[in-house]
Amino acid sequence: MFRGTGTALVTPFAEGRFDEESFRRFIEFQIEGGVEALIVLGTTGEAPSVSEEERTEIISCAVAAAAGRVPVIVGTGSNSTDHAVSSSLRAQELGADGVLVVTPYYNKPTQEGLYRHFREVAKAISIPMVIYNVPGRTGCNIHPDTVLRLADLENVAGIKEASGDMAQVDDLIRRVKKVRPEFKVYSGNDDQAFHLVCSGGDGVISVLSNVVPRETSTMIRSVLDEDLPAARKAHMKLFPMMKGLFVETNPIPVKYAVARLGYCSQEIRLPLVPLSEKARDGLDCLMDELGL
Repeated sequence: MFRGTGTALVTPFAEGRFDEESFRRFIEFQIEGGVEALIVLGTTGEAPSVSEEERTEIISCAVAAAAGRVPVIVGTGSNSTDHAVSSSLRAQELGADGVLVVTPYYNKPTQEGLYRHFREVAKAISIPMVIYNVPGRTGCNIHPDTVLRLADLENVAGIKEASGDMAQVDDLIRRVKKVRPEFKVYSGNDDQAFHLVCSGGDGVISVLSNVVPRETSTMIRSVLDEDLPAARKAHMKLFPMMKGLFVETNPIPVKYAVARLGYCSQEIRLPLVPLSEKARDGLDCLMDELGL
């Protein structure tokens, strides 16, 4: 698995269909911007609104466009373990370098249920798996004790931590790095990425880097290289945009921002709706301040 910045890519649509040409151009923009990984069909990629046929198209396009230059990690999570297994196997067949599996949502499993869910997915595939903890969306928090159990499984390669609880994150990093130093801990929140990597984490799976890939990846590499003054300066410069991209539900604002950069249309699928006029004005100002 990578260290640094992985972009949680938006999915371009045009007239109700996946826009392959725009997606290829956008992937080039990301790789040229220096990101270390591409994360496809996560929350930012509107995965819940994509058909199975489109999933195949999107994964295949990303793998072909990346052409081995950076790893392609595919979101394959579900609140059905069988579905998560089949989606992960399909991503593996299509050439994904890894999978990102979110904690099951809505049905609220126990910690033992979470352990068995991720274990079943890990047993079924031969590529690395990254756990995704985002209780604000799933209503379910995976505890550090459970992550430590999962870290015993060889192809459970890391976790995207978006609990928002930095004490929990610090506790996890402190404990998991003792028993398995190569286990990766990524921030799932751009505004906490600087802090997480300073605490010994490995990078970020980022919404922000959709818009400023070079600046985001440079900031994270500066922390990893222990150039904290440069990293802190970059963090503070980018902080307003980090917050601005969540002025409405992700990925509504970032889809607007990427469209303004010319890499996709503003088309977004229901039940999400386009960014409100008031929020557009604020995001335009933030983009102008960064010279975008």
